[in-house]
Parts: sequence; C-alpha cells; structure tokens
Amino acid sequence: MSLFTPLLWIFLIAPFIIIAHFKTEKTNFKYLAFFILYFLVDVFLQASGKQLINLDFLDLKFNWSGKILSLILGLIIIFSVSKEERIKIGFTSKTNSRKQLKFGLLVFFGFTLFDIIFKLILFPKGGTFHLETFLFQATMPGLTEEILFRGICLWLLDKAFAPKWNYRGIQFGWSFVIVTILFGVSHGAVLDQDFHLKFDVLTIVYLTLISSFSVGVLRQFSGNLIYSVLGHNTINLINAIIRIL
Repeated sequence: MSLFTPLLWIFLIAPFIIIAHFKTEKTNFKYLAFFILYFLVDVFLQASGKQLINLDFLDLKFNWSGKILSLILGLIIIFSVSKEERIKIGFTSKTNSRKQLKFGLLVFFGFTLFDIIFKLILFPKGGTFHLETFLFQATMPGLTEEILFRGICLWLLDKAFAPKWNYRGIQFGWSFVIVTILFGVSHGAVLDQDFHLKFDVLTIVYLTLISSFSVGVLRQFSGNLIYSVLGHNTINLINAIIRIL
C-alpha cells in the first residue's frame, strides 16, 4: 500500500465533511484538523509497523507491529485527556441504560445474522486452520480500529461538528456518518506502490452499510468501546471460521 492511500481516503470522504460544515451551525476547524492529523499518523504507523518494530524472528503472517503502534498512539491520546473526555471517547466500563444497550445489541445481532448468511453463500470455503489468524482476528483489528474510528475519530469529529440528531436518547451527528463511511472506504480503496488504484465499490458499500453501521450503532447505544471492540472481533472471527468450513 502506498503511503498516499490515507490521503485518498480523506479525499473520498471530503464531500461529507463539506456537507457537515454547511449543516453545522459552527464548525470547530481545530478539531477537524486534529482528526485528519491523528488519522493520517495512525495509518502511517500501521503501514510502517514492520519497519519500526521488527518481529521477523516470529515469522508472523499479520501486521502485529503496526497494530501495536496504533494501540500505543491511541492510548497515549486517551490518557492525555481528562476522565470526562475519556468517557466521551468511550474508554469506560460504564454503559448507557439497559433499554438503550438492548436496542444496540439487537441491531448489531440482526445485521450480523444477515452478514453470516450472506458470507456463507458467497465466501470461498475450504481454507486451512491457522492459529495466528484466529489470535489476530480475535484481538487486534477490533481493539485498534474501534479506538481509531469509533473512539478518538468519532470524539474529535463530534467536537468539530456538534451532534444535533437524537434517537432513543442518543445523540447522533455528521461525525457518525463520516466515520461509518470512512471505515468502509479504508477497506475498499487503496493505492499500491505503483500508484495503481484498486477501488472495490461493493466492499465499500457493504462494509459501510452492514459492518460499520451495525458496530457504530452498538458503540453509540452501549456508550463505550467494549461492546464495539467485541462486536468487531466477533465479525472478524466469523469471517475466519466461514473461510475454513
């Protein structure tokens, strides 16, 4: 992946940022800039992880180094702000009301059931079991990506574009829309080292409308990142299991 890829992702979500600006009474450009800077630094660390932390002696298949650096960066930011702000990021064990949590779980499990059926039909089968695959998918993607997308990025964008929609007592805004789409874009568009664009529209749309949306709803209605991390890793583990059936 070219290091220019994250700039492509920002470019692709720029129309939604512009719409959010005009739909928001007063945009806080400082936090918008912090969002862009943090996102770019995080993606750079993930992409450069193997060069910065050499784990070749472990003969690992996945980018554990990049994910570890992403986690460290996220935790540094989380613990550099007040306890009140950490709660807004979702770094808390507290949850919203039982009714709100139940709704978030129902939405997540409903979308996940559809996801499982869809992938059972279309995913290639017959792969082999690989312990590292299951260890990685059960931990790092959900942990780092939820802190990145539905933790710090959502928090910064909430400050840039104040939420003004209310559904079942939960505040939503353009930040939710931007983060949800950014997640899909970051999994379906890439520039390789020769600057060839690989753009998978189906992946972007599917991940945005199914995985990203359902995990985002779970994050909002639970009130913390614990549920979204577990939900994210559950989806990844299901994907791994389906591929070896």
